[in-house]
Amino acid sequence: MANIQKLAKQLGKNHELACALWDTGCYEARLLMAFVAEPERVTPAQMERWCKDFDNWAVCDTLCFFLFDRVPHAWDKLRKWSGQRPEFVKRSAFALLASIAGHDQQAGDALFLEGLALIERAASDDRNFVKKAVSWALRRIGRRNQALNRSAVALSARLAASHAATERWLGRGAHKELTSALVERALSAKKKPAKKLAPKAAPKPAAKSKPKKKRA
Repeated sequence: MANIQKLAKQLGKNHELACALWDTGCYEARLLMAFVAEPERVTPAQMERWCKDFDNWAVCDTLCFFLFDRVPHAWDKLRKWSGQRPEFVKRSAFALLASIAGHDQQAGDALFLEGLALIERAASDDRNFVKKAVSWALRRIGRRNQALNRSAVALSARLAASHAATERWLGRGAHKELTSALVERALSAKKKPAKKLAPKAAPKPAAKSKPKKKRA
């Protein structure tokens, strides 16, 4: 991945090149495509087409993490995909939700409360690539701030008490992480206002040197 990112930096953003890379069907080319595509030029139709082509978790997650979460219609797509049956389409919804939760610091809590509802609805899906993405999204939302942490912990507790094995697995793992001392300290640190730096004292004027007396 490091070499792919290095090459992408050399190439720069180029949406036409990104589309051509995707159409090759080559695994490495599709990973590279995520870094050279221009998010503002990605259309809903392109997102749909690329998502339907996903056949492995690495390409799916790379596009969600480095491209789709920067696209203006990302939320519309994740809502739609979360209710669809194909395994990698559904994984895309929750990988995208996890990516937005980690990257978009401006999004309001209401969107992520909606995301928790989508997670609860998908929590019984026992397919490996789906349940791992659902878990990732739940834990990412619970790390955003203290209010969302409380909501995510409450959902985790409900799932942990479920009779369904997949829901119990999902709930127990998320609950353990989101109630850990490490996460609590990180959330407390986010809440504290940044310390203001004291103004620097003005530099003292340099002392004037006395003129040397001339020798007679």
